[in-house]
Amino acid sequence: MSKNIVIVESPAKAKKINKFLGNDYIVMASVGHVRDLPAKKLGVDIEQNFEPEYVATTRGKKVLKELKAEAKKCENVYLAPDPDREGEAIAWHLFEALKKNVPEENFYRVTYNEITKPAILAAFDNPEKIDMHRVNAQQARRILDRLVGFKGSPVVRKQIRGAQSVGRVQTVALRLGVEREKGIINFQPETYFTVAADVRKQEAPLDPFTVKLARINNDPIGMKDRKLLPGAVKTMEQLEGIQKELDNSPLKVSDVIKKEVTRRARPPFITSTLQQSASGALSYAPARTMGIAQKLYENGLITYMRTDSFNIAGSALDECRGFIGQSYGTEYLPETPNFYKSKGAAQEAHEAIRPTDVSVQPGNEGMKLDVAEQKLYKLIWQRFVASQMVPAKISRRTVEIEAGSENTYLFRATSSGIAFPGYMKASGIEGAADKPKNDEGESAETTLTPLTQGEHLDVLDWLTEQKETKPVARYTEASLIKALEENGVGRPSTYAAIMSKLDEREYVLKEKRSLIPTPLGMELVELILTTEEKLKTNHKIDLFEARFTADMETKLDEIEEGKIEWTDMMKEFYPSLLEWIDHAKETAPPERVAQCFAALENVTEWAEPVKSGRRTYDDHKTFEDFKGMIGEGELLSKRQGEMLHKMCCRYIKQVPEAIATELELVEPEAVRADTPRKLDLLSGLTYEEARTVGKRTYDDGKFITSLGDQVKMNKRLSERQVAYLDTLLTKYSEQIENFEVIRIELKLDEKKDVVADPAIAPILAVFEAVTEWAEPVKRGKRVFDDKEFIESLSGQFKVKGTLSDRQVAALKRTISKYAKQIPNYAELQEQHELPAPRVPKAKKEETTDAAE
Repeated sequence: MSKNIVIVESPAKAKKINKFLGNDYIVMASVGHVRDLPAKKLGVDIEQNFEPEYVATTRGKKVLKELKAEAKKCENVYLAPDPDREGEAIAWHLFEALKKNVPEENFYRVTYNEITKPAILAAFDNPEKIDMHRVNAQQARRILDRLVGFKGSPVVRKQIRGAQSVGRVQTVALRLGVEREKGIINFQPETYFTVAADVRKQEAPLDPFTVKLARINNDPIGMKDRKLLPGAVKTMEQLEGIQKELDNSPLKVSDVIKKEVTRRARPPFITSTLQQSASGALSYAPARTMGIAQKLYENGLITYMRTDSFNIAGSALDECRGFIGQSYGTEYLPETPNFYKSKGAAQEAHEAIRPTDVSVQPGNEGMKLDVAEQKLYKLIWQRFVASQMVPAKISRRTVEIEAGSENTYLFRATSSGIAFPGYMKASGIEGAADKPKNDEGESAETTLTPLTQGEHLDVLDWLTEQKETKPVARYTEASLIKALEENGVGRPSTYAAIMSKLDEREYVLKEKRSLIPTPLGMELVELILTTEEKLKTNHKIDLFEARFTADMETKLDEIEEGKIEWTDMMKEFYPSLLEWIDHAKETAPPERVAQCFAALENVTEWAEPVKSGRRTYDDHKTFEDFKGMIGEGELLSKRQGEMLHKMCCRYIKQVPEAIATELELVEPEAVRADTPRKLDLLSGLTYEEARTVGKRTYDDGKFITSLGDQVKMNKRLSERQVAYLDTLLTKYSEQIENFEVIRIELKLDEKKDVVADPAIAPILAVFEAVTEWAEPVKRGKRVFDDKEFIESLSGQFKVKGTLSDRQVAALKRTISKYAKQIPNYAELQEQHELPAPRVPKAKKEETTDAAE
């Protein structure tokens, strides 16, 4: 029997660590948090010093039962979750749940930054106790988020249709995206012209090169920070005058400037920079990057991947320097190690993300990795090794050329080359010469022939181009994470979750890599900004302003350092939350509500109640309910006031003309003539079974019924609803008699072309080779059917032209099961970053009872 039980978070980690510790230890997994605040109530006693109420999670109940049973057999409990706040909190919750089964003095906390045998054994040789300051920092963050979610979200839901929640960090991230989008919408482009020339020497070598106009009479032209410079050529008249003068003017080399530029290596990765680089270099979404990094960490290849520290262990520095000297030569090794300063809030006890063994080079990991894992490991390895090498030296040559008679026109051309690759030898970009970019993101370099001061050049062709200034680009997930980090908002463990939450809540849409705020997201931020203005007027604090959120993060760091009590922070924060809620409640103008009531008192014929799902829509009852609320002294919310006004519009024919004019009532837009026909065609068909994707359930039958209920209430369907209705008609066309005639009659083919994502289409096409599909598998209440899943994704792709990152990842996982049926799978695997082929587990042979 094992004397010691070790508890980690994941089963994969448990398996690995078990090999290092031997038979005296049994390693089990908590599979994340085992206790949390209750899901359906606040779970925080504000009056009792913000005391939290913790309950076992649904999964935690089963896990704790197994852990308690095993703990009773052991002498010691080693709590070994991740070395961050979340891991410390998991360790504390495990201690609280198991302390009745094992004496408290027999609990130990072990932490490690890498899952290698030396690191694990060293951690167990030096066990510690739970750091309650770190636990309290996590508790404070969790309770802050719970208070904002439970207290603030209902206010938002009441004000904005479709809004689900506000979040302490999530809403700040959304605000940054919306503010950027507003800048793009309001941007006024300016026209300008560029002037360049293809020129060559008057004697060999006669290779042509391009020079660009940089100054006119010492005034710089072009633009800087997306604004035109004073000398910019803005009109066609200016351009024609310049061209006329230059046509009659020789070009002469006025200066040749040579200099050597030193370019230093970037620091090793931390969480945010890894997510940013993986997005740019590999096109991985932050959530995917963290999922892959988690696997590399659990396989012992890299150190812990949630960190904001550039710190590197001394032993790892020594190993890396030894490797560089041996593999690249001493000229690539600096005299002393390169050190990089972390931000003030960084936890120096943590390390940057690095390989656990620098000698394990990409491609020789000693274990089977899929393509995505190999690429990310290579990125981490190269960045770490490069960070400890000498700078690269770039030789740059700039040629200045003058022309003009009445005015002086200065043209420039620049070329560069690598004088010494330095760290680039390891980073894999030895051929890239740190080429400068202009303000439009274009290369400012060309290839230059040898030139001397004073020599004349021949013009082969004048190059002019009309352009417009452009707004700043929309945020990508990577650039938004960078903006959050620069503003001090969020922490390494939260970045990927924030991006996922914005997508799940439908506050942003992802188009290619860009994040585009949805109308819902824009409306939510508008409410935030309106509330902020009210708070500023009353000299109050705005909860969802980046500086305030950053200050809260700083206070959480101070709790972890033991400088302040977490309950003191909560007492300071909670009044600000209540003030925000009070100012965020937008109410309908009472006089407007009274006018609507007066209008509806004239209605004698109310529409029949309409039942849709579990809800019944009854105008008359709603009207009476609203009157009851006013009678009890309540004010209607802005959204309820809008509902009341729409109700008046629906009954405009029964409202006196004078009141209708005063309220500016307009008869609702009629239901489209062909909508009832489409719904009638879809009624009575056999629909596909409802399918659940994540937290959403897609049920065609319920959707069609819901649309029918809306039409019964004389509501006009949205363009999106009509588009999906048309999609369903096509989907169930085989059950509709004379569908080809109906298709023409309803003009179902007259749709906007969907631009298909070129990266996804070929992956779906791979499945055309699959002829034998795996049998559907039932797990709990869900049935997993690969063929049905792929058909569903193909249908969605046909309509939308794209799929979510999660869907693409699932698509690729499914492909790997059918690799044997797909010709050239190895080639496709590299081309589309597909996983390694999955070998199905052999079925256990049935055994017969010996008695038979």
